[in-house]
Amino acid sequence: MDKRVREIVDRSKKLVFFGGAGVSTESDIPDFRSETGLYKAMNDYGYPPEYIISKPFFERHTEVFFDYYKKNLVYPDARPNKAHKALAALEKEGKLAGIITQNIDGLHQKAGSKRVVELHGSILRNRCTGCGMRYGLDYIMNEKNCVKGVPRCENCGGTLKPEVVLYEEALDEKVLRQAVDLIKEADALIVGGTSLVVYPAAGLIDYFRGNDLVLINKSETPYDSRATLVINDAIGRVLGD
Repeated sequence: MDKRVREIVDRSKKLVFFGGAGVSTESDIPDFRSETGLYKAMNDYGYPPEYIISKPFFERHTEVFFDYYKKNLVYPDARPNKAHKALAALEKEGKLAGIITQNIDGLHQKAGSKRVVELHGSILRNRCTGCGMRYGLDYIMNEKNCVKGVPRCENCGGTLKPEVVLYEEALDEKVLRQAVDLIKEADALIVGGTSLVVYPAAGLIDYFRGNDLVLINKSETPYDSRATLVINDAIGRVLGD
């Protein structure tokens, strides 16, 4: 771990981590807004990615939505990287009070982290839009459970929807409150792998009242001037061994 970050971690009594897509790029999961991200990549769907992963698109073009979703947002073979593992180790040490993530891949939990607030949901959870029955990722990825690529409920035949927050869909108020409470109570906040331009998630930083704000991102963020420490590097290199 970077010596400067370790010093802040050591003097903290209640450390919280807030992360974005850049935390998982080192696990070979693409981000959204970088030059190699999903929003810059060409696609054959005839729609911009932001629209394809929106709630209206899911409702109107469900087959296309799932084709894009399964190919571009689901990475079942991805493994936790150095950043995920370092954060899990900090929690085990008793130094990290919790993780707030914008990611939907479940890699923090796979690395061993226990208290993870998932602002945008998870690909690992899916629910029937008809009866509410819940399913795991393996079920929706199995074409035997799908009709024209769309996963169907074995109970009522309804369409399954990933428990992922799509565009034009509000964040879960309970989850948002958990994130706000964690940040309010933190005396140190490490923010990593996020450009801090997407709201309401980026606005969570405004609730921080602690002593040390650490920003780790490859590019500048709008909050750099408020930080105790800014490191423009890959988060795995900063937090890893």
